[in-house]
Amino acid sequence: MGEVIFKAEDISKTFPGVKALDRVQFELRTGEVHALLGENGAGKSTLMKILSGVQAPDSGTLTYKGRVVHFDSINDAQKAGIGIIFQELNLVPHLTVAQNIFLGREPKTPWGVLDDKTLNQNATKILERLNLPIDPKTELRTLPISKQQMVEIAKALSHESEVLIMDEPTSALTEAEIDELFQVIHGLRAAGVAIIYISHRLEELKHIVDRISIFRDGKYISTDPYGKISMDEVVNRMVGRSLENKFPQRQNTPTKEVILRVKNLKRTGVLHDISFDHFRGEILGVAGLMGAGRTELARAIFGADPIDGGEITLFDRKVEIRTPADAIQKGIGYLSEDRKGQGLILRMSVAENISMAKISSVLTGLGVISSKKEHEAAQKFTDALNIKTPSLDQKVNNLSGGNQQKVVIGKWLFCDSRILFFDEPTRGIDVGAKYAIYELMEKLAREGVGVIMISSELPEILGMTDRVLVMHQGHLAATLITKETNQEEILTYASGIKKETHQ
Repeated sequence: MGEVIFKAEDISKTFPGVKALDRVQFELRTGEVHALLGENGAGKSTLMKILSGVQAPDSGTLTYKGRVVHFDSINDAQKAGIGIIFQELNLVPHLTVAQNIFLGREPKTPWGVLDDKTLNQNATKILERLNLPIDPKTELRTLPISKQQMVEIAKALSHESEVLIMDEPTSALTEAEIDELFQVIHGLRAAGVAIIYISHRLEELKHIVDRISIFRDGKYISTDPYGKISMDEVVNRMVGRSLENKFPQRQNTPTKEVILRVKNLKRTGVLHDISFDHFRGEILGVAGLMGAGRTELARAIFGADPIDGGEITLFDRKVEIRTPADAIQKGIGYLSEDRKGQGLILRMSVAENISMAKISSVLTGLGVISSKKEHEAAQKFTDALNIKTPSLDQKVNNLSGGNQQKVVIGKWLFCDSRILFFDEPTRGIDVGAKYAIYELMEKLAREGVGVIMISSELPEILGMTDRVLVMHQGHLAATLITKETNQEEILTYASGIKKETHQ
C-alpha cells in the first residue's frame, strides 16, 4: 500500500427522519483494496455518494491527494479521477453497450459527427480487458442483468480512475464473472489504483481485500488489516451483537398435504416438462446455475410468462393462471430478484407500496383510495415485520435494502398469499437483515404458507430448506432432501454431470 490518497474526516449527513452519517472517518491508500462493511442503513453507500459527488455532506472534510475538495457533481469527481460502480445500474437500456460505456464522452469525427467506429473499437478494448465476449453494438436491454452489471463495471474502468468505488459489484454476477472481476481488481491494485469495495458477501474478502473498515448505524466503528480480525468479530461489530447461528432453527415439520402440484410444465426452449409437489409447512428450495430456468419457473407459475403446456393444482383444485392478476387472486405471490425494479415503486410511500397489489381493499365506496384504510393495512404489516421506517409516508427509496425487502413481503401478505416465491430474497442484504428475512420465511412456513426459495447461494439453500429442486438448462435435474445432500451433489446435478432425476 502507498500513501493516503483520500481521507474523510467528521463527515455527517442527515435525511428526513434519518441520521445517515454521524461524524464518520475513512482513509484510503493508493494500491489498496479497502472493504467498507456494515449492515444496510449503516451509511456505507451514503459516504460513497459523498465521496463521488452525488451528494454533499452536511459537515466534515474531504481530502483528496493532499487537498481539501468539494465535488459538486459526479462529473466533477470523475474528472478528478474518482469512479464509482453503483449498486443500482446507472445505464440506458435502449442504447448500445458502447454508447453506455462512453455516454457523454463519445468520440467525434473532425466534422463533429459521432465516430461509431472509434466508439466501438474503444469499447472493445475495455470489454476485452474484462474478458467479456460482448459485441459493443449490442443493445443493452437485450443482455441479462449479470452482463449489464459487467457493462457498468466497464463504464467505470473507461475513466482510467485513480480511485474506484465498487458498491456491491458482484451482486448479480455468476461465479465465473466474479473470478474475472477479481482478476481485474488485482491488476488495478498492482497499477496503483485505490479501490473501495462494499459487499455483503464476506467470503469474497479473502480474495482481494487489504483492510476492513466497519460502520454501524451511521457511525464509524473500526479499521483493521485483513487477517488481523476474525469474520466472527467482523459480524459482531457490524450488527452490534454476536450471531452464533446463520440460520434460525426450524420449528416446523412439513406435512404430507400437497398445497401446490406442478405437472409437465413447459415453455418452448425455456422449461421442459417440470413436475414437482410442494407440501404444507415446507420451505422448498430451487437451485441451479445462471440460466438454468429457476426464475423462469417461478414467473411461469405466477403467470408473468406464458406457458405452452402443463397443469397447476392449488390445494387440490386444478387452476389456470394466465396473468399475475390470476395468480394473486388465487393466492400466489412472487418476490422478484429485482425488488427495486419489479417489486417496489421507489418514489411511493411504505403505505402505498404495501397496499398496491390489493388496491381494492383500501378503496372507499366511491372508488377513491382511503388514506385511513391504506395506513391501517400498512401499520399492521409494518409492526408484524418490524419494518424500520420513520413513518408510513416515508418513500421506500429512503429505506435500507432489508427493510425494502420486508415492504415487498408485507405487500404479498396483505394479499393473503398462500404460496410465496422468494427469488434471491437476501441479495444485497447484510447479515443481520438476512437473518430477519430467514426468520420471516420460517414463521410463514410454520403458519402454513407455502414458501419456495430460489437462491444462488448454496449455504442458504442448505441452511433454510427441507427439499431442493435442482435445475439444469430448463430441466428438473433432481429433487433432493436437504439434510441428506451437500453442495457438491447439488452442483453435480446443476452442472449436468448427474442427469438422473429422483424424488
